[in-house]
Amino acid sequence: MTSAIKYIFAISMFLACLSGAAQEKRDSLKLAPGTRKLVPDSLTVKEYSDDYLDTVKIEKKFILNDYSSIGIEYGVSMNQMWFTPTMTQQMLVCPNTIGVFYTKYHSKLFGYMPYFGYKIGLRYTTEGYKFKENKETGTTQTIEGATQVKMDFVEVPMMAEFHVDMLHFKLFADAGIYGGYRLNIERTGQNVADSIRTSFLGTDRRFDYGFVGGAGFGIIFDPFELRISGQFRWGWGTLYDPDYYSEYYYRYAYPINVMINAGIYFHLTRRNGKSKAQLRREARDAVYNPIPPTAQ
Repeated sequence: MTSAIKYIFAISMFLACLSGAAQEKRDSLKLAPGTRKLVPDSLTVKEYSDDYLDTVKIEKKFILNDYSSIGIEYGVSMNQMWFTPTMTQQMLVCPNTIGVFYTKYHSKLFGYMPYFGYKIGLRYTTEGYKFKENKETGTTQTIEGATQVKMDFVEVPMMAEFHVDMLHFKLFADAGIYGGYRLNIERTGQNVADSIRTSFLGTDRRFDYGFVGGAGFGIIFDPFELRISGQFRWGWGTLYDPDYYSEYYYRYAYPINVMINAGIYFHLTRRNGKSKAQLRREARDAVYNPIPPTAQ
């Protein structure tokens, strides 16, 4: 009889140890990859502190958010005009382009196209033209006696931007329109009259509009990113009235500019991943509202 009691007591202690081990394992929470189901299932409802919820393991991966940024760009512009009739030119290089831009990205365009956003800004630059000497004749063409013209120009570009983001790198391309205004003019040449050297004529047009687009890449260390880009700008408004020289033979001059820019941007909202509050909310849902196996 005594031996039987000993056997029963030993078996009872062994079962109690197994039950305690199983309970300890149930209290160790881990979220199964790709699901909200805790492994193993908890059999009791308990209250967990925020500090404990922060220890619940949530699978991490690169998730791109709908983020926005603001930045400043500086660059150089290379300018010519599309003259009709044709005039011999050389590139006019002006290293004083500066702009401030706001960018906002959305998950999808029209509900199905990913990686879409828009970019709007204010930019100050210089445009103009410079005529090239004819080596055979030794002469240089002029307009109003000027062999070179520079105009400070302020514009508002509005572009759609497509982008592909990686952890620390991005590629982007943008296209849109701009509207702008010529602030001043400087004519250079031996035959320029002093009265018009820094003055617009009545036939000159100071407002301009047209196409702007480009592409580039960014190096990202959240919340900052360094961008390098090239842009092409094509004015759709002629520089002067077509009949300024003759009412029978019209002349046109459309600005064509290429800009190389470098800029630094600051992310106004979180670019990727989930915030600590979002992760804690998912952990709380996983603890208190786990998805049953039949629903997976």
